[in-house]
Amino acid sequence: MTAETTSLEHKVLIVIPAYNEAGKIRQVIADLRRHAPEMDIAVIDDGSMDATAELAEKDGAIVLRLPFNLGIGGALQTGYIYAARHDYDVAVQFDGDGQHRADQIRDLIAPILAGRADMAIGSRMLGKGDYQFPLMRLMGSRLIGLITRMAAGRWISDPTSGFRGNGRRAIAFFSRNYPQAYLDSAEITVWVLRQGMSVEEVPVEMRTAEHSSIGSFIGVIHALRVCVALLIDRMEKKFPEGPSAQTPPKEG
Repeated sequence: MTAETTSLEHKVLIVIPAYNEAGKIRQVIADLRRHAPEMDIAVIDDGSMDATAELAEKDGAIVLRLPFNLGIGGALQTGYIYAARHDYDVAVQFDGDGQHRADQIRDLIAPILAGRADMAIGSRMLGKGDYQFPLMRLMGSRLIGLITRMAAGRWISDPTSGFRGNGRRAIAFFSRNYPQAYLDSAEITVWVLRQGMSVEEVPVEMRTAEHSSIGSFIGVIHALRVCVALLIDRMEKKFPEGPSAQTPPKEG
């Protein structure tokens, strides 16, 4: 059974954390409607000061408005809480800036739908597409990958990729546990692996990001901060996962 047909049999939510993305959000939603029309779209408006929420609502997306800017970690956890409470089989993290491609989603979530993985990570490093990393950003990614292996015992080729799919167990876990000071997607990978969940990488194509600090001195400092956080995570105890992944948390 192909990913094209399998995805139609499952309830899938696309989670888009968005902060001041009025210039891109309609294009992102249109891309999703074209390539994944059967999947629901939830835009988490992270205290935007522009028309992000209004434009997303106009285009028919579910819009969850945060009263002020929580950062990407808070926005993503809001999406996972919504996914858990509304009984979704899969939640897909999707950027609001146009970097991720909707035509790659079915390939991304295929390992989850096939029962092989709790989390699927879209990797730009596995030979699909022609994504070009700036040198400093590539070095930072490799360093983070090495520390991820030290912290969780698993090499991840593209540890900073935010294009991810998560199954029911991961959705339930993230709805209860998420880094309060979110730094990078690599930290989430370490948490998932240390919980004993399965992770699979999937080759994907992405568009090159228009803006990135990873090629600068600030980016180097960021990569070092992420590495320190991963090593600290390695010393922490595993989290209690709570009720079954089949049982969404109750409201109230």
